[in-house]
Amino acid sequence: MTSHAPDPFNPAVPAGAYDALLARVLPQARGHRAWAAGDGPLPSLFVSHGAPPTLDDPQWLDDLFSWAQSMPKPRGIVVVSAHWEDAPVAITGAAAGTPLYYDFGGFHPRYYTLQYATPDATHLARRLTRTLSRTTTVHEFTDRGLDHGAFIPLMAMYPAADVPVVQLSMPSLDPEALLNLGQRLRHLREEGFLIMGSGFMTHSFAVLRDPGLRGHITAFDEWAADALSCGDVDALVDYRTKAPGAHVAHPTADHFVPLLLTMGAATDVGAAATTAIDRIAWGNSIRSIQVT
Repeated sequence: MTSHAPDPFNPAVPAGAYDALLARVLPQARGHRAWAAGDGPLPSLFVSHGAPPTLDDPQWLDDLFSWAQSMPKPRGIVVVSAHWEDAPVAITGAAAGTPLYYDFGGFHPRYYTLQYATPDATHLARRLTRTLSRTTTVHEFTDRGLDHGAFIPLMAMYPAADVPVVQLSMPSLDPEALLNLGQRLRHLREEGFLIMGSGFMTHSFAVLRDPGLRGHITAFDEWAADALSCGDVDALVDYRTKAPGAHVAHPTADHFVPLLLTMGAATDVGAAATTAIDRIAWGNSIRSIQVT
């Protein structure tokens, strides 16, 4: 009998794995211990976020939830997603109930009705604006909610939706620009805020069509894992010329450069990163990391 991979556009039960996660972990999520000053700075994270099919992958959801549970619950989250580039810099609406931004197409209708109603984030938005407005103008898009690079992983990490979240735009796709942006945010970690870059360790649709390209994905992922474990920020910034398989793993920069924000937000640029998730999904690496 020939076996077939699940069709992400036609799952048997759309977001069924997410429903099962909620049923199982909501009491634990609601009891998640909040960050206190004695905990010290929270880490900065890079999350391979996936698209709606993440909500159909029970292992992926469990890994994200367990990862979040390994840290104190943050006072708030600043997330930079691969899916929003706006210069010089912008933030999402901070009011409670700001509608999500369903920036994907072709999936089952249920995914466009899912909610992630995070609390009012006005305090965090003001804190973030004060930090960034010293050197640039910050625009707030009051009617723009979180895009899927933010809300998909956070639905699994903090399923009680009880942490304020503000999404910050990428000022450009230049790795140095994201590294510098991370450096400007690093001190927020000391106040109990989580800094999160959201992209994909490899982001190739070509490998889905041609599994023969898998070697390029593996080579890039192994190179990135080595550079991260050594804190080799210079190599990560210059990934286009230094990483094997970069032309296949990242035909565009948008899903890789949020990693530089994560590295820039580390206490010391060049700090070694720790891998929290190491797996292949849909032919790509979903390696996700944290750095202190």
